[in-house]
Amino acid sequence: MARVPLAARNRMKNRTSKHPRTLPPLELAARPRPWARALGLTAVVLVGAWLGLLIVGNVRAPVGPMNTTMTLRPSLTGGTKINVSPLGALSLDSHVAPVRLDVSADQLDPVRSQALVDHPERLSGLQDEVARDVEHGTFDLAVRSCVAVVAGATALGLAVYRRPRRALAAGGLALTLLAASGATAYATWNPESVLEPRFSGLLSSAPSLVGNARSIVTEFDVYQKELARLVTNVTKLYDVTSTLPAYQPDPTTIRVLHVSDIHLNPASWKIIASLVEEYKVDVIVDTGDTMDHGTAAENGFLDPVADLGVPYVWVRGNHDSRVTQRYLERMKNVHVLDDGRAETVAGLRFAGTGDPQFTPDRSGRSSGNAEQLAGDRLAAALHNQRQAGTPVDVALIHEPSAARETDGEVPLVLAGHLHQEDTKIMKRGTRLRVEGSTGGSGLRAVEHTYPAPIEASILYFDRDTRRLQAWDAIKLGGLGLTTAEVSRHLPEDNQPGATPAPTASSPAPSSPSSSGGP
Repeated sequence: MARVPLAARNRMKNRTSKHPRTLPPLELAARPRPWARALGLTAVVLVGAWLGLLIVGNVRAPVGPMNTTMTLRPSLTGGTKINVSPLGALSLDSHVAPVRLDVSADQLDPVRSQALVDHPERLSGLQDEVARDVEHGTFDLAVRSCVAVVAGATALGLAVYRRPRRALAAGGLALTLLAASGATAYATWNPESVLEPRFSGLLSSAPSLVGNARSIVTEFDVYQKELARLVTNVTKLYDVTSTLPAYQPDPTTIRVLHVSDIHLNPASWKIIASLVEEYKVDVIVDTGDTMDHGTAAENGFLDPVADLGVPYVWVRGNHDSRVTQRYLERMKNVHVLDDGRAETVAGLRFAGTGDPQFTPDRSGRSSGNAEQLAGDRLAAALHNQRQAGTPVDVALIHEPSAARETDGEVPLVLAGHLHQEDTKIMKRGTRLRVEGSTGGSGLRAVEHTYPAPIEASILYFDRDTRRLQAWDAIKLGGLGLTTAEVSRHLPEDNQPGATPAPTASSPAPSSPSSSGGP
């Protein structure tokens, strides 16, 4: 090979330095911009981390007598979902973060469950065992999730960029995002979310899973004890397999089933009978619009009320006529309240009045203040009852606008009419609880795009103080649907650590109270 003289090489070098090479315009355009590179790296990190969690980001952990699988999943709202196959699921608003904790109860360990059966005394220490198991399981899940997201993001980064440094950067960013999510979940952690779970599937008909209302509000280490109660009762569910366990009534709790706006839906009676049996209801309260037109021809629809087996307290709605009212008054288990009449039923004192208007033929429609006048008359009756030393615990009226006139005269007023569940504290401290339609709005269920749900609620009262402890809001899928949801709610004065509210015999507070309800 011929050698290039040194002088020639120097001349070539000088020419190169004087005329630097410029990139063609197409090659310059092909280079990605910084924001595009950052966006691409973020996409690689998120997809890689998700794949890592999906493939290897779960742990199998024993929790008491059960074998569970714990998993982290990307989520917009966070929270915890407990799957108890095939019974359904519980959802808890435990935290707000871009990750959700999924816990699946896979199977009951026969050895550990048999040990509990043989040695019932071990149940007393189950809450500590469950707390330790959950702590160990979540720690293992955190470690495994870190490995999963780093491995997934690094592997995908290496496959996309084919550069080790860029792949390691993807893995580091994934670890940083997971750590930030964990810190957010820790900062927003709400252990009391177990007090208000949402049930779906068959679990919606198993209220014993969250214990009785009295024990829920008196236990301060809420998370450990309620988690242990959940595991214990799920163990019982699996043990009987073919049937759900009976709801064990607490002798200190009065259970009231609130229904409203049945509107001639015959399916409502079967649902009501089922709720009475499952929840061991002591009394049913119906705040009106049981009928649609109030004619004598419709009276036969009311006959199942006599077979419900518990007292039925009723007030007239704007779709119920005086004919309807007289028919119900002849039934032995029915207590019709009107014109402020008060009765003590199942340990609670009720007072109520019928709706002053009758919508079907407009015969009862008077001036625009008819509802207000009806509310004023009921408030006066409540005031007289309290002055006589027989204070009313629960007032009943169909129209919520009339119910507002009773504020300060009674601890709780129940209403309906709106076909939509609602709860709020009024200015003088009276709680207004409006029930949805237990008939799914009757024939009106097909007027909208989606059928109206069937709604009812179970209210829990302390037998001694007659104070509302909690309520379960029950929502069933409307016409043609098969969904079910039960959510538990506690009044603010019944939260752990709160100061108990005055009983019905105490004067109503004059200062505004904080808003309550979900």
